[in-house]
Formats: sequence, C-alpha cells, structure tokens
Amino acid sequence: MKFVLKILCVFMSVSAYAQVNVEDLHSNKLVEPTTPEATEFYEPKPKTVVPGINNLAPSDAIVLFDGTNFNEWESSKNSGKVKWLLNEDGSMTVKDRSGNIQTKRSFGSVQLHVEWRSPKNVRGAGQSRANSGVFLQKRYEVQVLDNNDNDTYVNGQVGAIYKQHVPLAKASMPSGEWNTYDIIYRAPEFDAKGVKAKSATITVLHNNVLIQDHVEIKGTTEYIGWPKNKPHGKAPLMLQDHGDNSGVSYRNIWVRELE
Repeated sequence: MKFVLKILCVFMSVSAYAQVNVEDLHSNKLVEPTTPEATEFYEPKPKTVVPGINNLAPSDAIVLFDGTNFNEWESSKNSGKVKWLLNEDGSMTVKDRSGNIQTKRSFGSVQLHVEWRSPKNVRGAGQSRANSGVFLQKRYEVQVLDNNDNDTYVNGQVGAIYKQHVPLAKASMPSGEWNTYDIIYRAPEFDAKGVKAKSATITVLHNNVLIQDHVEIKGTTEYIGWPKNKPHGKAPLMLQDHGDNSGVSYRNIWVRELE
C-alpha cells in the first residue's frame, strides 16, 4: 500500500509540475521538489515520425510535388489545369505569364520544404532576375530571386518576407544550382469579430542557414501599400509566376501540418 501511495504522490507531483506557472516558480509559492522523480513525466508521448533521407518527405508529410505530376496543384486564376512545364529531371518550371499555381488543399500552420533554382544562364536585373515566390495561405510571401551579383532593395531580396523582413543572411547557391527553403509557419488567429488576435510568425532556413528567426508577419505582403489583415482560415500554398520569363524551377515539395 505504501508503494502505491508513493507512486500516486509522484504522479501527482509530476502532473503538478507539468502545469507549473513560471511566475509561481519565481515567487516561491511552490515547494521545490526534492527527488528526481518529481520532475519526470511520461505523458503525452510524442508520435513517431520516420525522417526522410536527403531532404525527402518524412512519414507524416503530404507530398505536394514529387516530379511525376501536378495532381496536388491547380491554377490560381480559375482552379483549372496547371500550365507550368513538367520536366524529365523531376522538376517543374514556371511557364511565363501562365499564372500562379496553388495547392488544391488548404493549410494553416505548417512545416514546408521547397527546393528551387534559377536558370544557369539567368537574365535580367533587380526584381526581374529569376523572380518567383512561395506564398503561405496565398497571402504571405517568402521571396524567391536570383541575387547572385544582383542587388535590389533588401526587403525584397532572396529570402525576404516580402517588403517586411530583411533576411539575416544571403545563403544562395550559384545560379543554376538547387536551393532549399525549410519553413516553419504559424498561421494568424482572428477573433469572432474578424479582428486579428495573434499575428502569423515564420522561421526560414535557406540551404540550412537561418535567415528568418520566428519573425512576425504583419499582414499581407503587398507590393504597394501597407499590410492588410482581413480575416481568413486555412488557404492554399501558392507558387508565383512573376510574369517576366523568370525560368525558376521547383522540385521536392512537401508539407507537414502543425497543430
């Protein structure tokens, strides 16, 4: 009986510890545990995820593009057929002035992996040099741009949260080589009246280099004007056709939905 009571006390201590308020800790309202067991807990158990190899999708991810088809994608104009180019090397390339493409599924908070490259013999300058973009919820853009020997406004360069946050570093691969974006995105929250209660946040790694560190997205990433904050729910991911013969290609796109 004593053993059962001891286990019960440990469990209650662990449960209490798991719910401890930080302010209570600093105000000495709680008695500090005197055994290691009092600060060890076993629930909830994390789910098991099998990681992918060489940037391939983990076991719980949704594969959005594996190089074989456009089944997960549609035109952003009219939800019609994708007109971008499907290449033999397992990539897709923006078809100039064919329009943006978006996922058929809608998403909120996500972990997103995208690989992209500019053409080896890239042309243009400034914002007209292999310009594209990865849009979260069709509203919030992570800039895709070839900035190799190509200066532009820094809140619009590669890796920028467009017109909002300058990247912490420029970590681009040479023109014609593949880049990776690994994005952790937390969607905004709106109250019952449609007023934003919590801003979206985003973390971005460019070729495994941290370039956006849990920054606040202030609203839509506008070309002209201030960010807008109209209420919305889940929405598609979108890839941009900038309309200037960018020649940007994408491959190996997968997403994990976050709670």
